[in-house]
Amino acid sequence: MPTSSGRSRGARSGRRSRRRGRRVAAVDETSAGGVVLDAQKANVALIGRLDRRGRLLWSLPKGHIEEGETPEQTAVREVAEETGISSEVLRPLGTIDYWFVADNRRIHKTVHHFLMQATAGELSDADIEVTEVAWVALDELDGRLAYADERRLVRKARELLAVEATGPKDHEDTA
Repeated sequence: MPTSSGRSRGARSGRRSRRRGRRVAAVDETSAGGVVLDAQKANVALIGRLDRRGRLLWSLPKGHIEEGETPEQTAVREVAEETGISSEVLRPLGTIDYWFVADNRRIHKTVHHFLMQATAGELSDADIEVTEVAWVALDELDGRLAYADERRLVRKARELLAVEATGPKDHEDTA
């Protein structure tokens, strides 16, 4: 007897029966990248990639940690590969993790992000994985970045930069 959804009571949802029919391998991947500031600490280097629908999505540069690399070394290497900018790590910003499916695998990705300073180079989209690169003003990043987790990291970077610019708050001597 069909239910209001049109399925008979004994039928399983398509999703559940697909899961039982084949298992999708789950793998862990770890990457590193960062919020790369220009010399004036006013702009951040972003990369743009086309999604499956052909939309340009802007994100922070990042990539896979190679064997023997630290997350900091990976961040510096990936920024150079994806943007053409040489940089140095100033401090850790935080870690993002998320799940996605690709090539019949469920991937749990962990990305270590750093606050970084550009030291040399010019923006280049020579990396085949990157469609465009751009320097974007810090105050325009919320409207440009495609991913909420990255927008949160950028807000944290702005807060750190504001504290750095104003210095620690003065505390009155109460003795």
